Amino acid sequence: MKTPAFSYLRVSGRGQIDGDGFRRQAETITRYAKANRIEIVQQFRDEGVSGTKEALDRPGLTDLFVALKANGVRLVIVENATRIARDLMVSEIILAEFRALGVKVVSADGGVDLTLGNDDPTGKLVRQILSAVSEWEKCLIVQKLRASRLRIRRAGGRCEGRKAYGSTPAEQAVIERIQAWREQGKSYAEIAGLLNAEHVLTRSGEGSWHPTQLQRIVRRVQASLQRRKTGRQ
Repeated sequence: MKTPAFSYLRVSGRGQIDGDGFRRQAETITRYAKANRIEIVQQFRDEGVSGTKEALDRPGLTDLFVALKANGVRLVIVENATRIARDLMVSEIILAEFRALGVKVVSADGGVDLTLGNDDPTGKLVRQILSAVSEWEKCLIVQKLRASRLRIRRAGGRCEGRKAYGSTPAEQAVIERIQAWREQGKSYAEIAGLLNAEHVLTRSGEGSWHPTQLQRIVRRVQASLQRRKTGRQ
């Protein structure tokens, strides 16, 4: 008999939502689950949410806690400790909430129990070392990115991230359909359901459309149009 579990996925940047972050995390979790006779019964995820935010500031993590309190699932699988948090203090606070519910959180990439209690000195040391290394890596990455941007700017160049959704003819066609549905009075949830039913691919080609994702796309397009109108006046 397989052990039921929830999975939790998170990406911190909005530009990562349509990237391979969610797919990589899901694949790592799936491999671990298969190897350990675990059944992932529901997936929870936070899109574009920083790892320095606490549970109440994360819709996906909040939903996960609600689900845990409503049923008997007592195991949560994440790709690694950084998906819970990159800040040591935030990580400890969130993991303490899981322990209070009697829920075990395991990192799929190493099989480490991240929720070992404070009565296990070795487990606590390992957990805090992992969180501290994660926090250090985050600071190092931020410093490198800032230094790189500064060098480019000093050289007279531009720092551009990933192009927004709608930069290709195919994506623009999807946006036009979304806007047409909105004009018909359909909600973002209804539109997401229609796109998923028609198997319209997201940019990454993986996962499904979500209402919040569509809302961001529409708002960005509307803001861009407004800027153009203002520029012509």
